[in-house]
Amino acid sequence: MRDLPASPNAPIIVDLQRPIATATATATAADGRADVQRSAAELAERLPEALAPFAQLAYNYLWSWRPGGGALFEAIDARRFALCGKNPVRLLQEAPMPALRRAAEDPALLTRAQDLLTQVHAELDRPPAPGAVDPAHPVAFICAEYGIHPSLPIYSGGLGALAGDLVKEASDEAVPFVAVGLMYRTGYFRQRIDAAGWQHEYWLDTDPERLPAALVTTHEGRPLTVEVPIYDARVSARVWRTDVGRVPLFLLDTDCPENGALERWITGRLYVADAETRLAQYVLLGVGAVRALRAMGIEPGLLHLNEGHAALAPLELAAPALRDGEPLDAALAQARSRTAFTTHTPVPAGNDSYPAELVTRATGALAAELAIPVEELLALGRTHPGDQHEGFGVTQTALHLSHAANGVSRRHGEVARQMWNGLWPDRAAAEVPIGHVTNGVHVPTWLGAPMHALFDRHLGEGWLAHAADPDVWAAVEQIPDEELWAARSLQRAELIAFVRERSTIDRLGRGDVREYVQAAERAFDPSVLTIGFARRVATYKRLDLLSRDVDWTLSLLGGERPIQVVLGGKAHPRDEDAKRTLRAVFELKSKALVGERVVFLDDYDLDSAAWLVRGCDVWLNLPRPPLEASGTSGMKSAVNGGLQLSVLDGWWAEACEPGVNGWGLPGEIEFDHQAQDQRDADALHRLLSDEVLPAFYDRDERGLPVRWLALMRASLRTLAPRFSAARMLGEYIQGPYRMREGCGTPRRR
Repeated sequence: MRDLPASPNAPIIVDLQRPIATATATATAADGRADVQRSAAELAERLPEALAPFAQLAYNYLWSWRPGGGALFEAIDARRFALCGKNPVRLLQEAPMPALRRAAEDPALLTRAQDLLTQVHAELDRPPAPGAVDPAHPVAFICAEYGIHPSLPIYSGGLGALAGDLVKEASDEAVPFVAVGLMYRTGYFRQRIDAAGWQHEYWLDTDPERLPAALVTTHEGRPLTVEVPIYDARVSARVWRTDVGRVPLFLLDTDCPENGALERWITGRLYVADAETRLAQYVLLGVGAVRALRAMGIEPGLLHLNEGHAALAPLELAAPALRDGEPLDAALAQARSRTAFTTHTPVPAGNDSYPAELVTRATGALAAELAIPVEELLALGRTHPGDQHEGFGVTQTALHLSHAANGVSRRHGEVARQMWNGLWPDRAAAEVPIGHVTNGVHVPTWLGAPMHALFDRHLGEGWLAHAADPDVWAAVEQIPDEELWAARSLQRAELIAFVRERSTIDRLGRGDVREYVQAAERAFDPSVLTIGFARRVATYKRLDLLSRDVDWTLSLLGGERPIQVVLGGKAHPRDEDAKRTLRAVFELKSKALVGERVVFLDDYDLDSAAWLVRGCDVWLNLPRPPLEASGTSGMKSAVNGGLQLSVLDGWWAEACEPGVNGWGLPGEIEFDHQAQDQRDADALHRLLSDEVLPAFYDRDERGLPVRWLALMRASLRTLAPRFSAARMLGEYIQGPYRMREGCGTPRRR
């Protein structure tokens, strides 16, 4: 036991014999818990003794969605915390000694740290939730990317953010859950926009030893390693563990001395462009995930494949039965009954497919090891299994090898059934067994502090534990107008302060002219309607609708009832059309008022996303129907009191009550894209001019926008519970997570 300085209220005591550890798996398993504990203890040894709680907190991301968690680390050294990408481990490693001493001598700060540590221990001490998931056989969630926190750069966008939200919700609800991904050494590309508006990409190295992660070791103290045959090599992969509340996230890493340069590069970069390397990543993710879990003593009860990247995991799940001599069909049927699959994209390019020859080279040794004829393996990835000229698709493979499949919104489920009808040629599209579980967002992660405090006062004690209950949110009707508007206005003001600083830095970095840089310092007015449009830049997202009619755009920016717009997003490095769309927006920057009323934030990430969804009054989404699978950024805006102006596609098609809880543009499919774009631009103009602006700017005698507040209340009441991760996880547990024997499996021959 270590005695820490006394607080004004009570002594603070940290028990270093009781470090933070997640609750999954057995106490004797070599699953990395002891390694995380050891890393936290070694970090604590570098610090003043009083800061030991910070070292423990740093190694579990639970701090990041607890109120005041980030502020604790920021209080040590705010500038260093920002420079470290809000990575608490790096902060404690790099903070200058005077800053650490000041923190160690601050009784109030130490009390807050101890309080949070006590909360974390209490959370991890809760027993697993009773129900469909057996604690001895947890759900194994496998995904190519995870958006847990900005300091863990293994994500690119919406798929990763959704994965992170589901993992956090599983922790909050004590659902037995483990997650597996890849430890990318350079992550996803970083973005820099030049003065002409062209996107440039670059990558930064990530050192896992400076992350809140620990290398998993065996009982003998050696790195735990699994081998996967890929192409003509036996690829070794080590395993890193990072704790996300109660859920361990295991990340496979091929940057090992046992591997050659090509094999070490397999986990070098997220969504690497090279097809051979990318296929190698998918073989490693699927097969390696199951091998790593079993090596750590974890036998999953169910695999949840989040997208098709891990489609080969059920083959490895079937490996013991195959080695015992089970026929292939019987072994696959057993694995299928323990596998659920979520498809996230209706865009054909998002469903990876590879030539049969390449797949044969990549998986030939694996097929031989599992005693599976290569042709049988290739057939699993084909819409027409007998067509030897057809390529190998990861989505088809996942559909063949899962007992349940779902899209991520009601409309996406309909689109997916049509897309993959060929796998069930004897069924009508409506009868294809692909359902839907509409995405939801982890409310504690995305909720701004002012709105959080408002809900704490008015929604009842413990409301956050019942975020999916509509009765909880019904109480927003009783929140006084003044309080609701004050919280929203404060979050808008916080966004504007962030935008002014970031846009000034971005413009200086681009080498923009002085006048345009100085405009950033005046950017945005706290009293002006603020619109957000931030997502992956792709042509079907139709960012260009904002600049299609330049005169109209300029009239909105400088009218009597003005708007201000914050933009962000990345174009795929090989998507030249999307890059040209982005450049077209920058061509307006020389126009009057654009420099002050429109900003583009470079290198959009989880951190800037949080600022935007919390502070924008209107969240704009303009996809070309039916190419928006879900669109979770709008859900994040909604829980913060933001209103939606979106095409009726993805989640908004099932959520929108036009003029009641937001506004919708037509969602019909139109093959004449030019006509569709003109129609939707006209609808956007009309809605903004005739409905959005009057609702925001018309004020009563108190200076309050009564119509806007009514829309906010309706939005919170109807959207917040329905599109929370709590509702989403509940639907997975009651639906796809319930194992059953191969119902609705595609015809393989």
